[in-house]
Amino acid sequence: MTHTYKYPRPSVTVDCVVFGYTPGSPLQVLFIERGGEPFKGSHALPGGFVDMGEDLETAARRELLEETGVEIGGDDYLEQLYTFGDTDRDPRGRVISIAYFTLVSFDKYPAKAGSDAVAVEWLDLDKALTAKLAFDHTLILQTAVARLRAKLRYEPIGFELLPETFTLAQLRRLYETVLGISLDRSNFATKVLSQEVLVPVGQKAKAGAGRPAQLYRFDHAAYADQKRAGWDFSL
Repeated sequence: MTHTYKYPRPSVTVDCVVFGYTPGSPLQVLFIERGGEPFKGSHALPGGFVDMGEDLETAARRELLEETGVEIGGDDYLEQLYTFGDTDRDPRGRVISIAYFTLVSFDKYPAKAGSDAVAVEWLDLDKALTAKLAFDHTLILQTAVARLRAKLRYEPIGFELLPETFTLAQLRRLYETVLGISLDRSNFATKVLSQEVLVPVGQKAKAGAGRPAQLYRFDHAAYADQKRAGWDFSL
C-alpha cells in the first residue's frame, strides 16, 4: 500500500566522530575527504543517510565501515552523542543528523577510502578543531570533544586503549592526552589508586632509563561495585 503524509519528512543521517589514540601520540580524529558535492574536497566526518530498514546504531557502524574500512564491533565502545538539526546545516535540504562517537586505538584500525570518500586521514585533534570542515562538522566535533573529556572523568572509557597490564605513567599520559592538560604525577597516582579499581599484577615494566615501574590491570568487577556507589574520578 502506498502511504501519503500530510507533513514533509526530513532526511536522517548519522555522523561518526572516531577518536584515535596510541601511547606516545596526540589524540587523533578520523576524517574522509568528500568525493562529491556538496563540499567536494573538504574534510568531513564519516557518515551518511539512514536506510529505512535499519536502526541508528547499525547505520552508524555501516557508514563507518563503508566509508573508511573501520569496523566497530558490537562489543566496542560506541555512544550516541547528540542530534543536530539546524535547518540550514545541509544545502541539499532538510537533514537531521544523529552523531555518534567512539575511542579506538588507531594503529589497530587501518583506514581505507570507500563509498563517496576519495581519501581517509587521521588528523591531530588540534588541527582538526581549526580545519574548515564540511557541513556543521566542526560543531559536532567540538561537542564530541566536550563529551569525551567529561566522560573520561566519571567512566573509565580509556582503559581499553592501554595494554592489558600498564604503568601509572602510561595511564596518566592517556588522561593528559585526551584531556589536553598536564597532571601532577604524585597527585594522579594517589587519586587513581584511591579508587580501588586497579590491581597490581606483581610484575614490573622492563627497565628503561629509570627504575622499573609497577604494572597494574583494570578490575572491571571492582569498577562495577564502585559505579553503583557513585564513582567519581574528577582530577
